[in-house]
Amino acid sequence: MSGGDIAGLIAAGVFAILVALLAVPILKLGKVFDEIRVTIKQIGDGTTPLIDEVTATVATTNTQLGKVDGISNNVSDATANISALSALVAATIGSPLIKVAAFSYGVRQAFAGRGKPTRARRSR
Repeated sequence: MSGGDIAGLIAAGVFAILVALLAVPILKLGKVFDEIRVTIKQIGDGTTPLIDEVTATVATTNTQLGKVDGISNNVSDATANISALSALVAATIGSPLIKVAAFSYGVRQAFAGRGKPTRARRSR
């Protein structure tokens, strides 16, 4: 065996050790990729029922909002009716009440002025 053969054997041994040393991180990286794959599959399996639940919740919420919309429309109609009724009552009762108040004020002033002597006004 010559010196070149020995050098070749040493280089082959060093190369085999290098491959063995590099194989360990590559195997660990493969295990990490396997764990990532399993985790992603679990996330995907858990997401599908969650999306179904969210869809059902949104549908139920939409139904409830439709009911609330109907209630708010009814309240709006009732408010308009009450406003019209109060305007009618004010027009019906308010005008005669104001006339009675004005008349009674005039009568009070007339009776109050009766007992006092009246002064003549000066004209210019």
